[in-house]
Amino acid sequence: MEPFLEGKTIFITGATGFLAKILVEKILRIQPNVRKLFLLVRASDTKSAKKRFNDEVMQTELFSVLRGKIGANNLNSLIKEKVFSIVGDISFEDFGIENSEMFKEIDIIINSAATTRFDERYDIAMNINVLGAFNVLKFAKKCSNVKILVHVSTAYVCGEGEGVIQEKSFVLGETLNKNTKLEIDVERKVMEEKLKELEDQNLTTKEVTIAMRDLGIQRANLHGWPNTYSFTKAMGEMLLGHYKEDLRLVIIRPTIITSTYKEPFPGWIEGVKTVDSFILGYGKGVLKFCFGDPNTILDMIPGDMVVNSILASIITHIGNDQHYPSQELIYHISSSKINPIKSLDIQSFLFHYFTKNPWMNKDGNIIKVGKPTLFSSMDSFRKYISTYYWPLLKIVELANVLLWHRFDKTYKDLKRKIDMAIRLSELYKPYLLFHGSFDDANTGKLRMAMKEHKMDDVLNFDPSCINWEDYFMNTHLPGAVNHIF
Repeated sequence: MEPFLEGKTIFITGATGFLAKILVEKILRIQPNVRKLFLLVRASDTKSAKKRFNDEVMQTELFSVLRGKIGANNLNSLIKEKVFSIVGDISFEDFGIENSEMFKEIDIIINSAATTRFDERYDIAMNINVLGAFNVLKFAKKCSNVKILVHVSTAYVCGEGEGVIQEKSFVLGETLNKNTKLEIDVERKVMEEKLKELEDQNLTTKEVTIAMRDLGIQRANLHGWPNTYSFTKAMGEMLLGHYKEDLRLVIIRPTIITSTYKEPFPGWIEGVKTVDSFILGYGKGVLKFCFGDPNTILDMIPGDMVVNSILASIITHIGNDQHYPSQELIYHISSSKINPIKSLDIQSFLFHYFTKNPWMNKDGNIIKVGKPTLFSSMDSFRKYISTYYWPLLKIVELANVLLWHRFDKTYKDLKRKIDMAIRLSELYKPYLLFHGSFDDANTGKLRMAMKEHKMDDVLNFDPSCINWEDYFMNTHLPGAVNHIF
């Protein structure tokens, strides 16, 4: 093992998130001689930040391998000596930190803080994904010894792309529909004015949330992005690229992140991810149909491979690498180019897995799954809803009126399910009907650099080694089901 992070001080944002947990565990396991890990944690004070780090990070199953390897006492000592929970919030300038000593110590900054909800409130998404990213950049510039800033974005900043999507940067103000002009200050003003307008109406928190979520989708669609998440992540990238000056900036763009492939053990996952909401709905017998073109390539990458690519980019670019042109500092961490998997394959894996390992309902009865109906366009999906569900809703509505609102709950529940099915389909459409693939030429060079360093085993992020059927049947699906319980 080369001493690639030995004696280095690393600052990580989004420290209690899925990727950051895998990252912290990996660093401590393979390079315990790192100097310090500063982890930004949202909390009221240092004591609460330490408790949150312990409860949400250290107590997860993820650290069981390291605990078994070096012993619980040694792990506790390592954490005490190397890991420092810093109270702060990415949406504030300098994150609200006043520790001037830390500014001199930091060598590497990894920004993994983000809100990944597709239809997040526009104000929240703007504060974290856009202004938060800009705050990280300003913070990095105040760190006198910082050598590199790694920003975790998403490959889907491309929107509803087709063909081969290149690893290229955005120009500030660029839009995807080419007919509008994007000014981030104007977006911020629109967001602030809408918030004030809603506050003046004395609405409930829920009503404000719905209105601000709708605003995010509207603004994203106006400029050509399918949802608030991809739009705000793109704006964050624009600000970083435009204002970075001579700071070394690496942008990591993963596709759909799934459970760990190998490290620290296969199948670790946390939270219901993009694909898993459909998987679990199907396994529980709730989802009888799926939305998506059977030939769409679903681009997925395990979480530990994303973390390995982050560390590989640091090794490659932390030294004197002026010969790398700036556009090469964007990396698609993806599988569609070298090991594609189709929606139809996943449908088949799901059917076989839940037939072999059926879910039990709360009464202890086995849930039988059938092969789900697959809709390859919004039109066919809406036609199905209008043929089978709207007439039923109208019957329930009529019965409800005739029988003095006895079916109020039934009507509301059915309407809510229909509305939710349509909304989810609209939200996930860019991913489930995606007709592009992600070029990973830069990432290929990064993999070659790891081979030269003889670190391609330690930092493996080559999706060509994944057997998708084996991964889904024996790693990802058991991991996702296990997480729910």
